[in-house]
Amino acid sequence: MAVCTVYTIPTTTHLGGSFNQNKQVFFNYKRSSSFPSSNNILTSVSRPYVITCSAGESQTIVIGLAADSGCGKSTFMRRLTSVFGGAAEPPKGGNPDSNTLISDTTTVICLDDFHSLDRTGRKEKGVTALDPRANDFDLMYEQVKALKEGKPVDKPIYNHVSGLLDPPELIQPPKILVIEGLHPMYDARVRELLDFSIYLDISNEVKFAWKIQRDMKERGHSLESIKASIEARKPDFDAYIDPQKQYADVVIEVLPTQLIPDDDEGKVLRVKMIQKEGVKYFNPVYLFDEGSTISWIPCGRKLTCSYPGIKFSYGPDTFYDNEVTVVEMDGQFDRLDELIYVESHLSNLSTKFYGEVTQQMLKHQDFPGSNNGTGFFQTIIGLKIRDLFEQIVANRSAAPAAAAKA
Repeated sequence: MAVCTVYTIPTTTHLGGSFNQNKQVFFNYKRSSSFPSSNNILTSVSRPYVITCSAGESQTIVIGLAADSGCGKSTFMRRLTSVFGGAAEPPKGGNPDSNTLISDTTTVICLDDFHSLDRTGRKEKGVTALDPRANDFDLMYEQVKALKEGKPVDKPIYNHVSGLLDPPELIQPPKILVIEGLHPMYDARVRELLDFSIYLDISNEVKFAWKIQRDMKERGHSLESIKASIEARKPDFDAYIDPQKQYADVVIEVLPTQLIPDDDEGKVLRVKMIQKEGVKYFNPVYLFDEGSTISWIPCGRKLTCSYPGIKFSYGPDTFYDNEVTVVEMDGQFDRLDELIYVESHLSNLSTKFYGEVTQQMLKHQDFPGSNNGTGFFQTIIGLKIRDLFEQIVANRSAAPAAAAKA
Protein backbone atom coordinates (compact mmCIF):
# COMPACT_ATOMS: atom_id res chain seq x y z
CA MET A 1 0.00 0.00 0.00
CA ALA A 2 1.26 3.47 -0.83
CA VAL A 3 1.57 6.36 1.58
CA CYS A 4 -0.62 9.18 0.31
CA THR A 5 -1.16 12.84 1.11
CA VAL A 6 -4.42 14.42 -0.03
CA TYR A 7 -4.73 18.15 -0.74
CA THR A 8 -8.06 19.78 -1.52
CA ILE A 9 -7.76 22.73 -3.92
CA PRO A 10 -10.07 25.32 -5.48
CA THR A 11 -11.53 24.25 -8.81
CA THR A 12 -9.85 27.16 -10.56
CA THR A 13 -6.32 26.17 -9.50
CA HIS A 14 -3.94 25.01 -12.23
CA LEU A 15 -0.83 22.99 -11.37
CA GLY A 16 1.90 23.07 -13.96
CA GLY A 17 4.34 20.21 -14.49
CA SER A 18 3.98 16.66 -13.23
CA PHE A 19 4.82 14.68 -10.14
CA ASN A 20 8.17 12.91 -9.71
CA GLN A 21 8.21 9.52 -11.43
CA ASN A 22 8.69 7.83 -8.03
CA LYS A 23 5.21 9.00 -6.99
CA GLN A 24 2.15 6.79 -7.41
CA VAL A 25 -1.53 7.71 -7.43
CA PHE A 26 -4.32 5.54 -6.05
CA PHE A 27 -7.88 6.90 -5.97
CA ASN A 28 -11.30 6.17 -7.42
CA TYR A 29 -12.09 9.16 -9.52
CA LYS A 30 -13.13 10.67 -12.83
CA ARG A 31 -10.71 13.07 -14.45
CA SER A 32 -11.84 16.67 -14.79
CA SER A 33 -11.84 17.85 -18.38
CA SER A 34 -10.74 21.30 -17.25
CA PHE A 35 -7.24 20.02 -16.38
CA PRO A 36 -4.57 18.61 -18.68
CA SER A 37 -4.03 14.84 -18.47
CA SER A 38 -0.44 15.35 -17.30
CA ASN A 39 -1.64 16.68 -13.94
CA ASN A 40 -2.55 14.37 -11.07
CA ILE A 41 -5.83 16.18 -10.39
CA LEU A 42 -8.64 13.99 -9.09
CA THR A 43 -12.26 14.94 -8.58
CA SER A 44 -14.93 13.62 -6.26
CA VAL A 45 -18.60 14.58 -6.51
CA SER A 46 -18.06 18.15 -5.41
CA ARG A 47 -14.35 19.02 -5.04
CA PRO A 48 -11.07 18.18 -6.82
CA TYR A 49 -8.05 16.79 -5.00
CA VAL A 50 -4.33 16.47 -5.56
CA ILE A 51 -3.07 13.20 -4.13
CA THR A 52 0.65 12.50 -3.84
CA CYS A 53 1.69 8.99 -2.93
CA SER A 54 5.00 7.28 -2.33
CA ALA A 55 5.47 3.55 -1.93
CA GLY A 56 5.78 3.22 1.83
CA GLU A 57 7.27 -0.27 1.69
CA SER A 58 10.09 0.78 -0.63
CA GLN A 59 11.19 4.01 1.02
CA THR A 60 14.74 3.47 2.17
CA ILE A 61 15.48 3.14 5.89
CA VAL A 62 18.95 4.31 6.91
CA ILE A 63 21.09 2.71 9.62
CA GLY A 64 24.36 4.26 10.80
CA LEU A 65 27.26 2.24 12.22
CA ALA A 66 30.23 4.15 13.64
CA ALA A 67 33.56 2.80 14.83
CA ASP A 68 37.26 3.29 14.40
CA SER A 69 39.18 1.29 11.83
CA GLY A 70 39.67 -2.35 12.76
CA CYS A 71 36.86 -2.48 15.33
CA GLY A 72 34.60 -5.15 13.86
CA LYS A 73 32.32 -3.16 11.53
CA SER A 74 32.71 -5.67 8.69
CA THR A 75 31.80 -8.62 10.92
CA PHE A 76 28.79 -6.75 12.27
CA MET A 77 27.65 -6.03 8.72
CA ARG A 78 27.85 -9.72 7.80
CA ARG A 79 25.75 -10.64 10.82
CA LEU A 80 23.22 -7.91 10.06
CA THR A 81 22.77 -8.72 6.37
CA SER A 82 22.41 -12.42 7.23
CA VAL A 83 19.37 -11.64 9.40
CA PHE A 84 17.59 -10.25 6.33
CA GLY A 85 18.61 -13.15 4.09
CA GLY A 86 20.73 -13.37 0.97
CA ALA A 87 24.48 -13.15 0.65
CA ALA A 88 26.01 -9.66 0.78
CA GLU A 89 28.28 -9.23 -2.23
CA PRO A 90 30.04 -6.41 -4.11
CA PRO A 91 28.13 -4.93 -7.07
CA LYS A 92 28.18 -7.45 -9.91
CA GLY A 93 30.38 -6.48 -12.82
CA GLY A 94 31.73 -3.46 -10.98
CA ASN A 95 35.04 -2.43 -9.48
CA PRO A 96 36.60 -5.49 -7.78
CA ASP A 97 37.92 -3.15 -5.09
CA SER A 98 34.48 -1.73 -4.31
CA ASN A 99 33.68 -1.36 -0.62
CA THR A 100 29.92 -1.72 -1.20
CA LEU A 101 28.01 -4.85 -0.21
CA ILE A 102 24.58 -5.59 -1.68
CA SER A 103 22.08 -8.25 -0.61
CA ASP A 104 18.39 -8.84 -1.29
CA THR A 105 17.27 -6.23 1.25
CA THR A 106 20.33 -4.26 2.32
CA THR A 107 23.06 -2.17 0.77
CA VAL A 108 26.10 -1.36 2.89
CA ILE A 109 28.25 1.57 1.85
CA CYS A 110 31.56 2.43 3.44
CA LEU A 111 31.94 6.09 4.31
CA ASP A 112 35.63 5.91 3.40
CA ASP A 113 34.28 6.39 -0.12
CA PHE A 114 33.61 10.01 0.80
CA HIS A 115 37.25 10.79 1.49
CA SER A 116 38.04 14.03 -0.30
CA LEU A 117 41.78 13.32 -0.15
CA ASP A 118 43.51 10.14 -1.26
CA ARG A 119 46.35 8.60 0.73
CA THR A 120 48.98 10.81 -0.89
CA GLY A 121 46.86 13.93 -0.45
CA ARG A 122 46.40 13.25 3.26
CA LYS A 123 50.11 12.74 3.68
CA GLU A 124 50.92 15.99 1.87
CA LYS A 125 48.46 17.97 3.99
CA GLY A 126 49.43 16.24 7.21
CA VAL A 127 45.93 14.98 8.08
CA THR A 128 44.51 11.54 8.85
CA ALA A 129 41.37 9.99 7.39
CA LEU A 130 39.65 10.75 10.71
CA ASP A 131 40.05 14.50 10.23
CA PRO A 132 36.85 16.09 8.84
CA ARG A 133 39.02 18.05 6.40
CA ALA A 134 39.82 14.79 4.62
CA ASN A 135 36.15 13.99 3.99
CA ASP A 136 33.40 15.44 1.80
CA PHE A 137 30.41 15.74 4.16
CA ASP A 138 28.37 17.76 1.67
CA LEU A 139 28.50 14.92 -0.85
CA MET A 140 27.88 12.35 1.89
CA TYR A 141 24.75 14.18 2.99
CA GLU A 142 23.47 14.72 -0.56
CA GLN A 143 23.90 11.08 -1.57
CA VAL A 144 22.51 9.52 1.62
CA LYS A 145 19.54 11.87 1.39
CA ALA A 146 18.99 10.95 -2.25
CA LEU A 147 19.08 7.23 -1.51
CA LYS A 148 16.69 7.69 1.41
CA GLU A 149 14.32 9.44 -0.99
CA GLY A 150 14.53 6.57 -3.47
CA LYS A 151 16.94 8.12 -5.97
CA PRO A 152 20.03 6.34 -7.36
CA VAL A 153 23.45 7.96 -6.97
CA ASP A 154 26.89 7.71 -8.52
CA LYS A 155 28.91 7.13 -5.37
CA PRO A 156 32.70 7.54 -5.36
CA ILE A 157 35.00 4.66 -4.41
CA TYR A 158 38.01 4.89 -2.13
CA ASN A 159 40.43 2.10 -3.05
CA HIS A 160 41.97 0.70 0.15
CA VAL A 161 44.58 -1.20 -1.86
CA SER A 162 45.97 1.68 -3.91
CA GLY A 163 44.92 4.51 -1.60
CA LEU A 164 43.42 6.32 -4.61
CA LEU A 165 39.95 7.63 -5.40
CA ASP A 166 38.50 5.39 -8.14
CA PRO A 167 35.71 6.26 -10.62
CA PRO A 168 32.21 6.23 -9.08
CA GLU A 169 29.75 3.32 -9.05
CA LEU A 170 25.97 3.44 -9.47
CA ILE A 171 24.06 2.66 -6.27
CA GLN A 172 20.34 1.97 -6.43
CA PRO A 173 18.17 2.78 -3.40
CA PRO A 174 17.67 -0.36 -1.27
CA LYS A 175 15.05 -1.17 1.34
CA ILE A 176 17.71 -0.76 4.03
CA LEU A 177 20.81 1.38 3.60
CA VAL A 178 23.62 0.90 6.11
CA ILE A 179 26.29 3.58 6.20
CA GLU A 180 29.31 2.36 8.11
CA GLY A 181 32.57 4.04 8.85
CA LEU A 182 34.28 6.73 10.85
CA HIS A 183 31.73 9.56 10.61
CA PRO A 184 28.09 8.48 10.21
CA MET A 185 27.02 10.63 13.18
CA TYR A 186 29.57 13.45 12.91
CA ASP A 187 27.63 15.72 10.56
CA ALA A 188 24.29 16.84 12.01
CA ARG A 189 22.63 16.74 8.58
CA VAL A 190 23.60 13.11 8.01
CA ARG A 191 22.68 12.26 11.60
CA GLU A 192 19.15 13.51 11.03
CA LEU A 193 18.73 11.07 8.14
CA LEU A 194 19.39 8.03 10.34
CA ASP A 195 16.50 5.87 11.46
CA PHE A 196 18.76 4.01 13.89
CA SER A 197 22.40 4.26 14.93
CA ILE A 198 25.02 2.02 16.53
CA TYR A 199 28.48 2.81 17.88
CA LEU A 200 31.12 0.11 18.42
CA ASP A 201 33.23 1.33 21.34
CA ILE A 202 36.40 -0.74 21.61
CA SER A 203 38.87 -0.13 24.43
CA ASN A 204 42.44 0.73 23.46
CA GLU A 205 43.78 -2.63 24.67
CA VAL A 206 41.27 -4.66 22.67
CA LYS A 207 41.48 -2.36 19.64
CA PHE A 208 45.24 -2.83 19.39
CA ALA A 209 44.93 -6.62 19.37
CA TRP A 210 42.16 -6.59 16.76
CA LYS A 211 43.92 -4.13 14.47
CA ILE A 212 47.12 -6.15 14.49
CA GLN A 213 45.23 -9.28 13.53
CA ARG A 214 43.33 -7.59 10.67
CA ASP A 215 45.97 -5.30 9.21
CA MET A 216 48.81 -7.81 9.35
CA LYS A 217 46.80 -10.77 8.05
CA GLU A 218 44.45 -9.12 5.55
CA ARG A 219 46.25 -5.97 4.45
CA GLY A 220 49.90 -6.97 4.79
CA HIS A 221 50.93 -4.16 7.15
CA SER A 222 53.92 -4.55 9.45
CA LEU A 223 53.64 -4.46 13.24
CA GLU A 224 55.67 -1.26 13.35
CA SER A 225 53.43 0.50 10.84
CA ILE A 226 50.32 -0.56 12.79
CA LYS A 227 51.70 0.84 16.04
CA ALA A 228 52.67 4.10 14.33
CA SER A 229 49.20 4.36 12.73
CA ILE A 230 47.43 3.87 16.06
CA GLU A 231 49.51 6.54 17.78
CA ALA A 232 49.08 8.98 14.90
CA ARG A 233 45.31 8.45 14.82
CA LYS A 234 44.60 8.70 18.53
CA PRO A 235 44.30 12.52 18.84
CA ASP A 236 41.90 12.67 15.89
CA PHE A 237 39.97 9.67 17.15
CA ASP A 238 39.45 11.35 20.51
CA ALA A 239 38.43 14.61 18.83
CA TYR A 240 36.20 13.46 15.96
CA ILE A 241 35.18 9.79 16.28
CA ASP A 242 34.69 8.96 19.95
CA PRO A 243 32.25 11.86 20.67
CA GLN A 244 29.76 10.35 18.19
CA LYS A 245 28.77 7.64 20.66
CA GLN A 246 26.69 10.19 22.58
CA TYR A 247 24.27 10.25 19.63
CA ALA A 248 24.02 6.47 19.16
CA ASP A 249 20.84 4.55 19.95
CA VAL A 250 22.95 1.54 20.96
CA VAL A 251 26.59 1.40 22.02
CA ILE A 252 28.41 -1.93 22.12
CA GLU A 253 31.35 -1.37 24.44
CA VAL A 254 34.18 -3.94 24.44
CA LEU A 255 36.52 -4.05 27.45
CA PRO A 256 39.08 -6.39 29.00
CA THR A 257 37.64 -9.03 31.33
CA GLN A 258 37.22 -8.48 35.06
CA LEU A 259 37.11 -12.23 35.70
CA ILE A 260 40.90 -12.64 35.44
CA PRO A 261 42.94 -10.37 37.76
CA ASP A 262 45.53 -8.28 35.91
CA ASP A 263 44.73 -9.96 32.57
CA ASP A 264 46.95 -8.65 29.78
CA GLU A 265 46.25 -11.15 27.00
CA GLY A 266 42.92 -9.70 25.92
CA LYS A 267 41.49 -13.05 24.85
CA VAL A 268 38.55 -12.92 27.27
CA LEU A 269 36.28 -9.89 26.85
CA ARG A 270 33.70 -7.98 28.86
CA VAL A 271 31.04 -6.54 26.55
CA LYS A 272 28.27 -4.05 27.35
CA MET A 273 25.18 -3.40 25.26
CA ILE A 274 24.15 0.15 26.19
CA GLN A 275 20.62 0.83 24.92
CA LYS A 276 19.09 4.29 24.89
CA GLU A 277 15.60 4.58 26.34
CA GLY A 278 12.78 6.27 24.43
CA VAL A 279 13.93 5.41 20.91
CA LYS A 280 10.99 5.01 18.55
CA TYR A 281 10.38 1.44 17.38
CA PHE A 282 13.07 0.12 19.77
CA ASN A 283 12.41 -1.61 23.10
CA PRO A 284 15.61 -2.35 25.05
CA VAL A 285 16.52 -5.95 25.79
CA TYR A 286 16.44 -6.89 29.47
CA LEU A 287 17.46 -9.80 31.70
CA PHE A 288 14.89 -11.51 33.97
CA ASP A 289 13.01 -8.50 35.37
CA GLU A 290 12.71 -5.20 33.49
CA GLY A 291 14.05 -2.25 35.43
CA SER A 292 15.82 -4.31 38.11
CA THR A 293 19.55 -4.50 38.80
CA ILE A 294 20.75 -8.07 38.33
CA SER A 295 24.01 -10.04 38.47
CA TRP A 296 23.85 -13.61 37.13
CA ILE A 297 26.40 -16.42 36.82
CA PRO A 298 24.69 -18.99 34.57
CA CYS A 299 27.44 -21.63 34.62
CA GLY A 300 26.31 -25.03 35.85
CA ARG A 301 24.31 -27.94 34.56
CA LYS A 302 22.73 -26.07 31.65
CA LEU A 303 25.72 -24.01 30.45
CA THR A 304 29.25 -25.37 30.13
CA CYS A 305 31.80 -22.82 31.29
CA SER A 306 35.56 -23.28 31.41
CA TYR A 307 37.83 -20.89 33.30
CA PRO A 308 37.19 -18.03 34.00
CA GLY A 309 33.44 -18.64 33.56
CA ILE A 310 30.68 -16.25 32.47
CA LYS A 311 28.95 -13.44 34.29
CA PHE A 312 25.96 -11.40 33.14
CA SER A 313 24.81 -8.07 34.55
CA TYR A 314 21.77 -5.93 33.84
CA GLY A 315 20.35 -2.65 35.07
CA PRO A 316 19.44 0.97 34.37
CA ASP A 317 22.12 3.66 34.02
CA THR A 318 22.82 7.04 32.46
CA PHE A 319 25.08 7.65 29.45
CA TYR A 320 25.84 11.19 28.27
CA ASP A 321 22.83 12.38 30.29
CA ASN A 322 20.56 9.86 28.54
CA GLU A 323 18.62 7.18 30.38
CA VAL A 324 19.91 3.79 29.21
CA THR A 325 19.47 0.08 29.84
CA VAL A 326 22.69 -1.93 30.04
CA VAL A 327 23.14 -5.67 29.52
CA GLU A 328 26.70 -6.89 30.13
CA MET A 329 28.45 -10.20 29.46
CA ASP A 330 31.92 -11.02 30.79
CA GLY A 331 33.53 -14.28 29.64
CA GLN A 332 32.98 -16.62 26.72
CA PHE A 333 30.85 -19.56 25.64
CA ASP A 334 32.26 -23.07 25.35
CA ARG A 335 29.30 -24.50 23.42
CA LEU A 336 27.10 -22.31 21.25
CA ASP A 337 24.32 -24.88 21.17
CA GLU A 338 23.85 -24.23 24.91
CA LEU A 339 23.39 -20.49 24.28
CA ILE A 340 19.65 -21.02 24.10
CA TYR A 341 19.68 -21.30 27.91
CA VAL A 342 20.92 -17.69 28.16
CA GLU A 343 18.63 -16.56 25.33
CA SER A 344 15.59 -17.91 27.18
CA HIS A 345 16.25 -15.55 30.11
CA LEU A 346 16.42 -12.40 27.95
CA SER A 347 13.31 -10.49 26.88
CA ASN A 348 12.51 -8.03 24.05
CA LEU A 349 14.85 -9.91 21.69
CA SER A 350 12.54 -9.35 18.68
CA THR A 351 12.99 -12.96 17.57
CA LYS A 352 10.42 -14.61 15.31
CA PHE A 353 10.73 -18.00 17.02
CA TYR A 354 12.24 -19.56 20.14
CA GLY A 355 15.99 -19.96 19.77
CA GLU A 356 16.52 -17.65 16.79
CA VAL A 357 19.48 -15.86 18.41
CA THR A 358 21.16 -19.22 19.06
CA GLN A 359 20.43 -20.32 15.50
CA GLN A 360 22.05 -17.17 14.07
CA MET A 361 25.10 -17.62 16.31
CA LEU A 362 25.52 -21.25 15.23
CA LYS A 363 25.09 -20.24 11.60
CA HIS A 364 28.10 -17.93 11.86
CA GLN A 365 30.15 -19.65 14.52
CA ASP A 366 33.31 -19.07 12.45
CA PHE A 367 32.86 -15.27 12.63
CA PRO A 368 35.13 -13.36 15.05
CA GLY A 369 33.50 -12.86 18.45
CA SER A 370 31.08 -15.78 18.14
CA ASN A 371 32.11 -17.17 21.53
CA ASN A 372 31.70 -13.91 23.47
CA GLY A 373 29.49 -10.88 23.96
CA THR A 374 30.58 -9.11 20.77
CA GLY A 375 28.97 -11.64 18.45
CA PHE A 376 26.08 -12.27 20.85
CA PHE A 377 25.07 -8.61 21.15
CA GLN A 378 25.71 -7.88 17.45
CA THR A 379 23.33 -10.70 16.57
CA ILE A 380 20.68 -9.35 18.94
CA ILE A 381 20.98 -5.84 17.50
CA GLY A 382 20.64 -7.28 14.01
CA LEU A 383 17.31 -8.83 15.02
CA LYS A 384 16.24 -5.58 16.67
CA ILE A 385 16.99 -3.67 13.44
CA ARG A 386 14.89 -6.16 11.49
CA ASP A 387 12.03 -5.54 13.91
CA LEU A 388 12.51 -1.77 13.64
CA PHE A 389 12.41 -2.01 9.84
CA GLU A 390 9.20 -4.04 9.90
CA GLN A 391 7.55 -1.62 12.33
CA ILE A 392 8.45 1.39 10.19
CA VAL A 393 7.13 -0.28 7.04
CA ALA A 394 3.91 -1.32 8.78
CA ASN A 395 3.43 2.17 10.17
CA ARG A 396 3.92 3.79 6.77
CA SER A 397 1.56 1.32 5.11
CA ALA A 398 -1.12 1.88 7.75
CA ALA A 399 -1.02 5.68 7.45
CA PRO A 400 -3.25 5.97 4.34
CA ALA A 401 -5.90 3.70 5.87
CA ALA A 402 -5.91 5.71 9.08
CA ALA A 403 -6.15 8.96 7.12
CA ALA A 404 -9.07 7.60 5.10
CA LYS A 405 -11.00 6.78 8.28
CA ALA A 406 -10.37 10.20 9.82
